[in-house]
Amino acid sequence: MTHTRHRSVIAATLTAVVLAAGCQSAGGTTPLSLKGLTETADGVPDDGASTCPLPYDVAEAAKAAGLDGEVGPGPVQDDGDTPVATGEGGKRAEPGEPLAENPGALVSCTFHIGQDDVQVHTIATRKPNAIAPLAPVISLLAGTSADDAIGYINKAADAEAGEVITTTSGNVASARLELDGDGDAALLVGAGESGDASLSRKQVGDLTKELAGQVQ
Repeated sequence: MTHTRHRSVIAATLTAVVLAAGCQSAGGTTPLSLKGLTETADGVPDDGASTCPLPYDVAEAAKAAGLDGEVGPGPVQDDGDTPVATGEGGKRAEPGEPLAENPGALVSCTFHIGQDDVQVHTIATRKPNAIAPLAPVISLLAGTSADDAIGYINKAADAEAGEVITTTSGNVASARLELDGDGDAALLVGAGESGDASLSRKQVGDLTKELAGQVQ
């Protein structure tokens, strides 16, 4: 997916679909907060960044999940124009958009593990449910209908902090995150696309659990 398409999919669908941390330092030493994630998202340039501003050690998480493919920032097929990270919400939120109606921020980072592109979306909002604006992203990655995505969103929103919920397709998983202070937060991880991911359902879940632990 090109940078323009990636941003337009998220921006357009965040507006269309509304459902009912400063930069964190490496090692997760700075607690994740709504204010901090918003500042991080605001600090990402409009055309994206070449590094992920959140403390994800994907190589370590992949190792813990039993994955031995080559790990690196950005997509497998890097054309040089696709950013590693983008920011949404915060100061970029337009009136009527979900991240304006329920103030919050989204930081999306892309990595690759072996032959798979891995999208890591970190979102926080003032009120529940933080994961709701990511319904269109879930639908796209998991190859599900909007109704199925909403059903998954409802299940994920009811999960306990740290509990991993995986889609039926097996290539997308999420976990609710604990915040320092008020608000709601979630991590969404997508590996490849439905039917085209080399990671197993368990590996995607384990990877999500490990990454969630890195920002707590």
